[in-house]
Amino acid sequence: MSDGMSDGMNDVWIDTHCHLDAPEFDADRVAVHVRARAAGVGLLVLPAVSSANLDAVRTLAHAGGDAYALGYHPLYVEREPADALATLEAALQAHAGDARLVAVGEIGLDGFVPGLDPQVQARCCAAQLGLAREAGLPVILHVRRSADPLLALLRRTRVAGGRGGRGGQGGIAHAFNGSAQQARAFLDLGFKLGFGGAMTQARALQIRRLAAELPADAWVLETDAPDIPPAWLYRSAAERERDGAGHHRNEPAELPRIAQTLAELRGLSLAEVARQSTANALAALPRLAALLPPTEAAAP
Repeated sequence: MSDGMSDGMNDVWIDTHCHLDAPEFDADRVAVHVRARAAGVGLLVLPAVSSANLDAVRTLAHAGGDAYALGYHPLYVEREPADALATLEAALQAHAGDARLVAVGEIGLDGFVPGLDPQVQARCCAAQLGLAREAGLPVILHVRRSADPLLALLRRTRVAGGRGGRGGQGGIAHAFNGSAQQARAFLDLGFKLGFGGAMTQARALQIRRLAAELPADAWVLETDAPDIPPAWLYRSAAERERDGAGHHRNEPAELPRIAQTLAELRGLSLAEVARQSTANALAALPRLAALLPPTEAAAP
């Protein structure tokens, strides 16, 4: 890895959540990918957010040697056509043999953005959980001020069977920002918790406490690029208006530096975090193992 972040090891970082197809990357998408690889980020997971970008994430994953997920984000489900779920089902069936299709996502519930219909969100999420179960795939969950209703939905529409996915496959609760009790509930349903740029903010006391204290197998690393910039890229609203969005855009090359924050919080070396994060990502999204170099796929 570059920038002195390798700590003498050969582990490949996995960014378990990156929207490389986002318009923020239109001007330099190839360069962003090159920088990620140079930083040691060997795999990106590219989740779809709507029917409009199902093909885009698949194409990018194949072009860049990455992975992808297919699903509808709760912010967009009300805009989807009436046959959107049939479209998703058909895509999951058509690409069932594609090793780079590793999950159904990004799906879930959003309780933060005003004006969204919670019933529409819940119906679409439940349907997608059913499609994931039929496809035998884990899910990548959007959990923004929605942990309790989403947990209730997961218990009614089970994907996972138990802690660590016993009896079923859970997935990832992306950008987790809930309580310790909610964290335990997701873990008990077989999910890993995604930590990224928010963890680097000194004021994010609850996230940092969880990142420090959760069991070793409970978490995965992500950027959510171009969103959730780490502390060193964060700009206030006034600064963003003055400087433009590009000055605070997150990108997958930031993952090793984000991981350094986790290493400091947990009192580990960066090498230990790299090995654990790889193992946890493979447990959450098992198809990733076939996409890693043999030495990485075999790592404990």
